[in-house]
Amino acid sequence: MSKNLSELSGRKGLRENLFEELGIAASQTGAVSKEQAAALADEFLMGKANVYGAATFYDFLRPENQGKKVYACNGSACLAAGTQDALHNKLKGAFAEEEIGEMCCLGRCHENSAFHFAGRNYSGADIDKINDIKAGAVLPMDKYHVAASGTQLLTAPFPGLAPYYSILKKALAMSPDDLLATLKASGLRGRGGAGFPIAFKLESCKNTAGDTKFIVCNADEGDPGAYSDRYLLEERPHSVLLGMIIAGYIAGAAHGVVYIRGEYPEAVAITQAAIDDIRAAGYIGQNILGSGFSYDFKVIKAQGAYICGEETALLSSIEGQRPEVRVRPPYPTQHGLFNKPTVVNNVETLACIPWIVENGGDAFAAIGKGRSTGTKLVSLDGHFNRPGIYEVDMGTPLRVVTDTLGGGFRKPVKAMHIGGPLGGLVPVSKIDDLTVDFESFSQAGFLLGHASVVCLPVEYPVIRYVEHLFRFTAHESCGKCFPCRLGSTRGYEMVDKAINTDYKMDRVLFTDLITTMEIGSLCALGGGLPLPIRNALQYFNDELKQYFEN
Repeated sequence: MSKNLSELSGRKGLRENLFEELGIAASQTGAVSKEQAAALADEFLMGKANVYGAATFYDFLRPENQGKKVYACNGSACLAAGTQDALHNKLKGAFAEEEIGEMCCLGRCHENSAFHFAGRNYSGADIDKINDIKAGAVLPMDKYHVAASGTQLLTAPFPGLAPYYSILKKALAMSPDDLLATLKASGLRGRGGAGFPIAFKLESCKNTAGDTKFIVCNADEGDPGAYSDRYLLEERPHSVLLGMIIAGYIAGAAHGVVYIRGEYPEAVAITQAAIDDIRAAGYIGQNILGSGFSYDFKVIKAQGAYICGEETALLSSIEGQRPEVRVRPPYPTQHGLFNKPTVVNNVETLACIPWIVENGGDAFAAIGKGRSTGTKLVSLDGHFNRPGIYEVDMGTPLRVVTDTLGGGFRKPVKAMHIGGPLGGLVPVSKIDDLTVDFESFSQAGFLLGHASVVCLPVEYPVIRYVEHLFRFTAHESCGKCFPCRLGSTRGYEMVDKAINTDYKMDRVLFTDLITTMEIGSLCALGGGLPLPIRNALQYFNDELKQYFEN
């Protein structure tokens, strides 16, 4: 990260954004040309190598993407479901091989067979209508089960614009300090992985001097198998937006950025439409409701890079830099977007804020278990009889989620990968030992994370899934630190060789490799990968031992 480049990118603020310009440049051919990159470098006073290096990092901007017309999902849920080979063959009936690309998780984990064409996502039986789709037919949006067990906080019906934004009137009648105290009392922790208290971030940003501050919604946490963010952005966008406005009021920020995965095109359009609606109603803009507080939004469509789910890489991305993880301190709340104080939180965390303001911090804290307060959205994949999004009180037994809500498994399953690619690989024998909360998973050697559930059927080889995780990390690494960049690649090479030849891996060497990644990586991508690998070695040793020499 270069502070000078951050300042140069910030000259035009969010109105003319370098990262957006790169996306526009690639919109016709699928890639940014060297000439386009050079012109943008001149316009933004950046080095040509900086701009070209950034553009060629992203899946949807790099030269290899040129000429792609349709994209098959290669996410963990579709992989484990075994649907994508047949999907690819059907796509080849409508497109040339070189026109078919890949996207990582389109959020269609509930029915798989997912693909993207012409700015829309499809799944399930949609592939059988590929010629109609190619001819311009628009199919209805997918449907999935949405239900709650316990408190209906995020899945409650939307009452309408005016009734819902009465919460904003209540918030603006309170002082930022009183609102901050309410959030502290709630115990609200980040729903994206680490479970960091949101009040701490907001207080740090609030206490940092600065005329310009930002609230950034990280809607690019693209954990394969997790589609709860997609649900909120498409079905409950106002809970996210109102949460951001209130967060801005607390921190003294007048700017909100919603950075949404390019793999969720419908979410981008729906969120922008919701922003337009509240602008027309006077809930954003200058001097909101006569309060003296001003706030507005910018929606930015990402371009295919899992590492942008890491908050500092995301900030570099918005600035048009290569999205590399930044060394901390300083933290974003002191030096964030364009070197200004910035709070970054994920979608579900921000969506909880309106309910807390309306009902009180103590009411939120009364839901859940211990330090895991409130509710949690859980994403169930297509291996369940009732796949979908389920909201449960923190502390709900995992068995209730799998059997009562999900209706049990459609076919025999041996493990569930919970919490995204960096989450724990949970054998089904552990279901009755776990409850849906941060502490239960951590104490058992797993990670709740996004609470996405990707099932591994009995016939799916665990070694193939280990290979997939190493390959995913190697592809998505920002490359800044050696343990992640080299460790993931060496790990993939070792496992691939063991699968396809008579090579046997040295268990000590293999363990040293993942330990080096765990303790030496700058962020949770390289540092988190060892968790599911260790779980696999621990619980599926009988299946894996044939690939090791000792």
